[in-house]
Amino acid sequence: MREQVGFERLTGLIAFARAGSLGSYTAAARSLSVSPSAISKSIQRLERRLGLSLFTRTTRSLTLTAEGRDLHERALRLVRDAEDIEQAAKSARAEPGGNLRIAASLPIGIHVIAPALTRFRILHPKVTIDLRLSDQLVDLTKDGIDLAVRIGHLSDSRLLSRRLSPHRLSCYASPDYLSRCGTPKHPDELVAHETVNLRYQNTGQMFRWPFHIGNRDIEIVPSSGIVVDASEAVIAAVAAGAGIGIAADFMAAPWVKRGELIPVLADFAVERHNITAVWPESRRTNPAVRAFLDHLIELF
Repeated sequence: MREQVGFERLTGLIAFARAGSLGSYTAAARSLSVSPSAISKSIQRLERRLGLSLFTRTTRSLTLTAEGRDLHERALRLVRDAEDIEQAAKSARAEPGGNLRIAASLPIGIHVIAPALTRFRILHPKVTIDLRLSDQLVDLTKDGIDLAVRIGHLSDSRLLSRRLSPHRLSCYASPDYLSRCGTPKHPDELVAHETVNLRYQNTGQMFRWPFHIGNRDIEIVPSSGIVVDASEAVIAAVAAGAGIGIAADFMAAPWVKRGELIPVLADFAVERHNITAVWPESRRTNPAVRAFLDHLIELF
């Protein structure tokens, strides 16, 4: 079992790293705001603990021994890591600023994120936004994306993530269509209706319509007279009276509010918990990313 490193040994390693880099106890003491004797005593205790001589000392010089040279780079890494921790803490307290690159699918970007950008920039005027919308999955690292909002299963475990609030998938139709063709009362009745469906751009597969019937969830793929490859087009076609379509509630909400869409088969709607914010490890302490993540959590 590996022995834990005590506080005294850590201070000795830091003193050793500084003295080895600067070539004197006095310079190391000045950089660490302590006395030269404190540096000397810390290094002496470290040498006794390790059973090694780390320096060759004369009245005029301080030189690393062969063993000291081997250990010095490792001690420097310890100091760099400590400095990185301090810098990360300072960054976390800093005011958000700079260019924030955000990626999202079209429906979330258009209906959730874009309308919320004005308030975010009022709160954080030093942040500029570069919002990139696509139904294609982007590589955050390769494309330089700071934060993305995704729907579906997360395949990249290297990304940090935060699950956002659930949404409902429900059917909708226009008042005109329902007045002409009637309102289905059960998903089985969709076979007698015109429907509009979505084909995924990245896979070419048709969207499977989920319904909660009884105690289980089922999925169907209706035989649709209109198939489109963008979710916004589904909403537009349905609102124009083309038939019944299925969409997330945050997409349909503005159309419902204007009276252009009416929920259909609402008793069979399903809830999904698959909207997630993701960001690279390198953006963990970025103040703008942290601020926008808080904003997203509030939105959802």
